[in-house]
Amino acid sequence: MSKRLGFMGAGIVLAGIFGTTASAQQSDWSYEATIYLFMPETETSVETPAGTLDGTLSFSDALDNLDFAFMGVFAASNGRWSLLADYNYTDLSFSNSGPGPAAADLDTSFTTQFLSGYVAYRVYEDPTVQLDIAGGFRWFSTETDFTLTPGSAPGRTTSVDDSWTDPVIGARARFVLSEKWTATGFVDYGGFSNDSETWQVLLTADYAINDRWVIRGGYRYIEFDHEIDGNDFKFSQSGPVIGATYRF
Repeated sequence: MSKRLGFMGAGIVLAGIFGTTASAQQSDWSYEATIYLFMPETETSVETPAGTLDGTLSFSDALDNLDFAFMGVFAASNGRWSLLADYNYTDLSFSNSGPGPAAADLDTSFTTQFLSGYVAYRVYEDPTVQLDIAGGFRWFSTETDFTLTPGSAPGRTTSVDDSWTDPVIGARARFVLSEKWTATGFVDYGGFSNDSETWQVLLTADYAINDRWVIRGGYRYIEFDHEIDGNDFKFSQSGPVIGATYRF
């Protein structure tokens, strides 16, 4: 089911991109679509009555353990207003040493997706700086299995299968460095409760090849902390991100 939702989400993003192309020339709206690759270190954990299970995948092993991923952003702007949607789908599996001598290994596999949607308003602008404030939501869905292989103790599997939506607020700043180069910073925070929090930081350097194409590179950190059936589930990713943007 999660994979079907992932492909559906990707289809919705792509349909929005191509569905608006024909009307772009007939309105004051401008659009851009970005495909990007996020190559993070991933940490995910769940606290249970039997103890904490914590799986970690390093940046160097991320591509080797990746089963499937799709990551894309669609943005539309009109004057000071803009809309932004960021979708991420990841299917990963990896192993770590088990917690203590009782277990041989901890095998972690997950299918995770999240969709962030924002409405932003430009509160400040001059020739070199633009500042937007944003509000919206972040939807997160995961199917995660933590499997302790047998050691001196029997093996067991703990599964986390849930989805939820948090409100988020954020800010985006864009700095013009030269005719071709700009820098962008984006931060947000959401959830606003002890049993559900999320936040992220995204920093990129952007190079305009021409009026249509921009390439981007930078760093991203994103975190989720949510209580599921009385257990604390955490998920975070951090690492380099590269992408290409088409404007129309």
